[in-house]
Amino acid sequence: MSEINHTGLWNCCLDIIRDNLPEQTYKTWFTPIKPLKYEDNTLFLQVPSEFFYEYIEEKFIGLLRQAIYKVFGKGTELMYNVTVVKNPQTDVKLPPLPTTPIPPVQTQTKGLPKPPVSDLDPHLRSGYNFDTFIEGENNKLPRSVAEAVALNPAKTIFNPLFFYGASGVGKTHLVNAIGAKIKELYPEKRVLYVSAYLFQVQYTDSVRNNTINDFINFYQTIDVLIIDDIQEFAGVTKTQNTFFHIFNHLHQNGKQLILTSDRAPALLQGMEERLITRFKWGMVAELEKPTVELRKNILRNKMQRNALQFPPEVIDYIAENVEDSVRDLEGIVASILAYSTIYNWDINLELAQRIVKQGTRNEKKTITINDIINTVCAHYGLEVSAIHTRSRKHEVVQARQIATYLAKQYTDLSTTKIGSLIGNKHHSTVLYTCKTVESLREVDKAFQAEITEIEAALKK
Repeated sequence: MSEINHTGLWNCCLDIIRDNLPEQTYKTWFTPIKPLKYEDNTLFLQVPSEFFYEYIEEKFIGLLRQAIYKVFGKGTELMYNVTVVKNPQTDVKLPPLPTTPIPPVQTQTKGLPKPPVSDLDPHLRSGYNFDTFIEGENNKLPRSVAEAVALNPAKTIFNPLFFYGASGVGKTHLVNAIGAKIKELYPEKRVLYVSAYLFQVQYTDSVRNNTINDFINFYQTIDVLIIDDIQEFAGVTKTQNTFFHIFNHLHQNGKQLILTSDRAPALLQGMEERLITRFKWGMVAELEKPTVELRKNILRNKMQRNALQFPPEVIDYIAENVEDSVRDLEGIVASILAYSTIYNWDINLELAQRIVKQGTRNEKKTITINDIINTVCAHYGLEVSAIHTRSRKHEVVQARQIATYLAKQYTDLSTTKIGSLIGNKHHSTVLYTCKTVESLREVDKAFQAEITEIEAALKK
C-alpha cells in the first residue's frame, strides 16, 4: 500500500473510533497517534510514550482492533513504535497486539487424557490482583469472601460466588484477583476468565460450525470458571440453556464458579428462573461505589505503584470530584499524565481542575436500562419489581410503558432485548408501546410534562 493509502485508511479507522468514544477521550488518546506504514499485513503506529501504548492496549484494544479489521481487513496485525521524546532519533519497537483473544475450543474425546494446563490461557487481566485492590468499608465483605475462595476454590460455601454492582466499582478487578491467586497457589488448575459476551459469541460460532459438543466439552474441563457481566445473557434463551448445563456439570463435579453482574440476581429480567436460583446457591455480594476516603487511598496506591508524584491537593481534588467509579478515577489520572507528557505541563491543581471539568462537560452520561427502570419507578413511587409483574394497575402499566419507551430512546438495545428486560414482552409489543407513548406525548401536555421530568432526573 502506498503512503497515501495507509494514511487515508487510518483516517477511516479514526472515524469509526471517534463515533464510539466521547470527544475528549478521542482527542486525548487517538489524535497524537501517527500512522507510519503498512506492510506485510502489519500496520505500524507511532505513539508518544510507553505509557500511551499500555493505556491504549488496556482500555481501547477491542475498539481499535474492530476498526482496523473493518478497514484494513481481518487478521491485520498491529505494531507500535514509541518515540522517546528526549532522543527523537530512537524508536522503541513494542510487541504486536494479540490478534486472537478468544480461547480455543478444544475437543476432549472419551479415553484421551485431559489437555495439559499449559495449553489453556486463563485470559486473566494483568495487574488485577489482591495487592492492587484497595480495601474500604464498602468492599470489605466482597474482598474477604474473594480471598477465601482463592485459598480454597470450590471448598467453601461460596460456590457459586456472585458479585454485583454498578459499572466501575471493581467487580472485574476482584474476580481477576481470585483467578490470579488460584493460579499462583494451584498452578495445575484450569482457570478461565471470559466475558458473557465472548461466551455468547463462542457459542454462536460453535452452532454455526456444528461444533457445539466441542464447545460444551471444553468448558466442562474448567476447574475455575469466571464469567463477567452475566446480565448479557438476558433474553438469549439458547445460550442460557447451554450455560445451565455447563454450570450444573461444573458445580456437581466440585468446580468453582464466579460470576459478576450489574444487578442482583433477583433483578435479572430475561434470565431463566432456574439459572437465577442457581446464582443464589452460594454467596451474593454487592460492591458499592467507593467513598471519598477510599477514592483517595486508591489514588495514593496508584501513585506509589507507578512511581508517580501528584501533589496532595491534586489527589484530594480528584477524589472529591470524580465520584462514580474507580474506572473514572483511573481515566482522569491517565488524562492528566497524557497532557503532562505530551505538552510538558506541570501536574498541579490547575491542570487537574481543567481535566476533570473537561471530562464532566464533554462526556455524556451513559444511561442504562437499569437507570431507566429505577428512575421511572422512583417517579411513580413503585418498587422496582412491580414493573416486571403482570399488574394492570394504571400507575404500573404507565411506568412500564414509559420505561420501555425511554429504553428505546436512550439505549442501543434491540426491541427484543428491551422486551425481555421489561416485563418479558414480545418485540412487537415493545414497538406498539413506543408508538403509543409517542402519540400520547403529542396530544397530552400533562403526560409530556411527566416524561420530561423523568428524562431530567435520568440525566442528572
